[in-house]
Amino acid sequence: MAALSKRGFKVAPFKVGPDFIDPGHHSRITGVASRNLDGWMLSKPYNLECFRKNTQGADIAVVEGVMGLYDGYDGKSDAGSTSQMAKWLGLPVVLVVDVKSMARSAAAVIMGFERFDPELSFGGVIFNHVGSRRHLQYLTDSVQDHVRMPCLGGVIYDQEITIPERHLGLVTRDDHSLAAETIDRLARLIDESIDLDFLIQNLPEISSPDQSESSWKVDTEETVQIGVARDNAFCFYYQDNLDLLQNQGAKLTYFSPMVDEYLPENISGLYLGGGYPELFAQKLADNAALRNQIKTKSDDGMPIYAECGGFMYLCSQLLDQTGKRYPMTGCFPFTAKMFSRLKALGYREITLAIDTIIGKTGQIIRGHEFHYSELAQMSSTVPTAYRISDKSGMDKVPEGYLVNQTLASYNHLHFGSQPRAAVHFVKNCLKYRRKKEEIHETR
Repeated sequence: MAALSKRGFKVAPFKVGPDFIDPGHHSRITGVASRNLDGWMLSKPYNLECFRKNTQGADIAVVEGVMGLYDGYDGKSDAGSTSQMAKWLGLPVVLVVDVKSMARSAAAVIMGFERFDPELSFGGVIFNHVGSRRHLQYLTDSVQDHVRMPCLGGVIYDQEITIPERHLGLVTRDDHSLAAETIDRLARLIDESIDLDFLIQNLPEISSPDQSESSWKVDTEETVQIGVARDNAFCFYYQDNLDLLQNQGAKLTYFSPMVDEYLPENISGLYLGGGYPELFAQKLADNAALRNQIKTKSDDGMPIYAECGGFMYLCSQLLDQTGKRYPMTGCFPFTAKMFSRLKALGYREITLAIDTIIGKTGQIIRGHEFHYSELAQMSSTVPTAYRISDKSGMDKVPEGYLVNQTLASYNHLHFGSQPRAAVHFVKNCLKYRRKKEEIHETR
C-alpha cells in the first residue's frame, strides 16, 4: 500500500476478517478508510457491495487476507477464508510465504497452495523473511520449473520496519502511528524487493457487480447527534458501523473519555467501542467529571451502546492484573477483571431476546468476541438482551446487559450483518431527543 501510494495510485484498502488494528494502519498509509470484508459475519451481497462502493474512484484495490489463505471457520470448506473472498470478488491472490530456515522446500509449499483449489487465481508469490540475496536466489531457482505462478521477489528481514505487538495484536495506529520516514522506508523496501511493475500490469480491471438493494440506503431525512468515544483507549470501530449510522441521520461527534471534561453538546446518544481501557485506566479514572456525566445520561434514559472495552468502562470498576482497582462510570454494577491469558475468542451470532435500542426481539446480528478480561463481580439482577451462539451453533453465556437504555456486552457487532441495527439505534436516539424537547417545552 505504501509503495503504490508513493507511485501516485489512489489505493482502496480492505482487510478480510474481524480486525480493527490492521485497518487503522492501512488508513494511516493510504489516507483512505480501510474496510472489513468477512465471509461469516457478512453476506456475499454485502461484501460485494462494500467492495464495489469503496473502490469507486480508486486506481487500485489491496485486500489484506486473514490467517492462512485457506483457513476459514471450519475444515471442510473455504467458508470465511481469504480464498473464498478472493473468488467472491474475482481477485488474484499474491501468496506471501515465510521462508525462514527454508530453501527448496518453498517450492513444494507453493505447489501445494497452487493446486489445492483450481478455481483460485494467483498473481504471484512473494518470499518473506528472506535471509540474504543468496538465499533469495536459492528460492527463485527452486520454483522456476515447478510452479505456474510468477515469483515477484523476496523481502529481506528488516528490524527497522517491525511493528511492536501486545495482547490483542499489533500496537494500534493510535499508540504507534507509522512515521512518514517509516512509510517511505516501507515503499522503498517493496520497490527494491518486488517486481511491482509486473504485478500492476497483470492485475484485472476492478469489476462493479450490480446490487439491486443497498444496505447503505438513507432511511430518514431527520438528523440527531450521537457522541462517539474515540481516543487511544477506545479505537475499535468498524468504519461501516459509523457510516451506517450516518446514513440513517446520525451526526457523529467524537470525544475522549480520557481527556475531555465534558460530553459533546446536544447529543442524544452515545456509542463506546472497544479498545484498551486497561492500559489507560488511571487516566479514565482520574476524569471523574466525564464518568459522572455518562452515568447521569444513562440514569436519564439516553440510548448508550457499548462493546467490549466500552462495556468495561461502563462497569463500576476495573481490576488490573496487579489487583489495583480503578473506578469507572458505574452504569453497570460489575467489576471487569483483567487476566494475562485470553478469556474469549471467536465469531458470535446474537439473537435479540427482547426489544433493545439496536433492534427488535428475534433480530439476528453477527460479530466477534476477543478479550482478556471477564466480569469478576456482577449482579444477577441486571437483565440480558442477547442469546449468543458461536459459529458452530453452540450456545454461549447470555449477554447484552441492559440498564435503562444502556446496552453493553463483550461482543463487537458488525451492523452490516443487520443494517436495521443502525436504523433502530438512530431512531431511539431521535425518540430520546424528542422526549427531552417535550419536557423542555412544558417548562
